[in-house]
Amino acid sequence: MPQSQDVLYEYPFNERVRTLLRLEDLFEKLNYFCAQEHSFCHHTALLTLFEVLEVTSRSDLRGELLQELERHKQSLLALRNNPQVAENVLASVLAQIDAAQSGLNANPGRAGQYLRDNEWLMSIRSRAIIPGGTCEFDLPSYHAWLMRPASERIAELQAWVGPLAQFGEALGIVLNLLRESAQHSARIAQAGSFQQMLQGRTYSLLQVRLDKSLGAIPEISANKYMLWIRFTTADREPKPRPIERDIEFDLALCSF
Repeated sequence: MPQSQDVLYEYPFNERVRTLLRLEDLFEKLNYFCAQEHSFCHHTALLTLFEVLEVTSRSDLRGELLQELERHKQSLLALRNNPQVAENVLASVLAQIDAAQSGLNANPGRAGQYLRDNEWLMSIRSRAIIPGGTCEFDLPSYHAWLMRPASERIAELQAWVGPLAQFGEALGIVLNLLRESAQHSARIAQAGSFQQMLQGRTYSLLQVRLDKSLGAIPEISANKYMLWIRFTTADREPKPRPIERDIEFDLALCSF
């Protein structure tokens, strides 16, 4: 199947990978909306930045990322002088890991604390919880900011996002290395259902890739013993319905 016609669904096996995937999604949206010029986009960028701030404050994300980066670094260093490994590619990946480690270590302390110390931003955050709570009569100073030239808003957004970008870069490396460990296999869900025993093996991420023309939506449940996929279809209806025909898909299991 052509890659452009495929839809990829990913399912995390543990809370750590779940958090990384959520942050990856948020950073992608944040970078997109920050680069736009319309004030509506910059409003959405700020709301997304607040979501990033919330997720990064829930755990020792910095420590977990540093630990993962160091573990991957040591594994890759063991591949030096291996004739089956391209030295230039290996050196490039190691350089990326070193840069990500330096970035994370450059700003110790609680992630995004500089944003929490900004009373103006926190006033917007508190009002954003209320539906429609950021109207001009609620936050006139915010309305005035949104009316400023796009170039000025973009510059300030970049200043607010910049220190958190270290997390986006680090988790991007960790997730890329995880995805590259994928063990792919072509599968068929008979009558729309598929099961596979995992025999207690530990995986971190499950990928399901299928042709979007099939109109199939995978509902995934998995643990260390078994994975179960049931394909459904919306068929222009709000509630998905089970698919009763065979569905061909690509299955990949990834582990750190």
